[in-house]
Amino acid sequence: MKRAVQNLLPALVGAGLLHTALFTDLYLRYVKAGLRPLLIASGAVLLLLALTAAVTPAGRRPAGHADGHGHDQADGHGHDQADGHGHDHSGTPRVAWLLLLPALGLLCYAPPALGAYTAARANDKPVAVQRGFDPLPATSPLPLTLTEFTKRVRQDRGLAIEGRTVRLTGFVTPAGRDGGWYLTRIVFSCCAADSQTVRVRMYGTPAPAADTWLAVTGTWHPRGTLGTATAQAALDVRDARPIAPPVNAYTDDLPLTPSS
Repeated sequence: MKRAVQNLLPALVGAGLLHTALFTDLYLRYVKAGLRPLLIASGAVLLLLALTAAVTPAGRRPAGHADGHGHDQADGHGHDQADGHGHDHSGTPRVAWLLLLPALGLLCYAPPALGAYTAARANDKPVAVQRGFDPLPATSPLPLTLTEFTKRVRQDRGLAIEGRTVRLTGFVTPAGRDGGWYLTRIVFSCCAADSQTVRVRMYGTPAPAADTWLAVTGTWHPRGTLGTATAQAALDVRDARPIAPPVNAYTDDLPLTPSS
């Protein structure tokens, strides 16, 4: 691979990182929002390295091996010594050209968002133990995250969620052959590689199309003992309305306002 192409690779990767992190929200499909400054810094460093390498003259490789007096030595026919076949294999292997593909991908191709396919195969995010719960506001329907709803169902000994109409948002993940479905969120701890899911089982309505984002209103579906680990995080659906996917889809934030 020629030196110009070797310099082009870090330049393309750096430009791709800067474009993705500075001018689009696509970086949120790779990492959590807090890592944006590191992406920008990495892109700037790669561009700087590529520019430095481009303006630095290439070092001259010796024609042969130096002898004790500092003179280059060659073989008996006046050729530089290389391998047994007279070929020089010190260059970059051709397979390095494949590095251009991910570099160009950062600039030209946006990866699809993680959705139902990933959620069905990802690990469920553990719900942290909460010792005490504040009183719930009188708002109805009550907006809750999937994590908050799960905590109230399984840990709140005060049974504050009982009989309350709540509103949850997420995307549809089919639950299996029985036709059931989950309202789901994918959560990044750091990046896409460590993604985990938070899911609430839905009852009382047929499963919408997978990956559809919904604002769902309903009440807790009685299964198990409310306020204990035996209770299922589940909802009897009263209303389900399509909503636009959030910009940062890989968090378990408060519900979005349903579209009219």
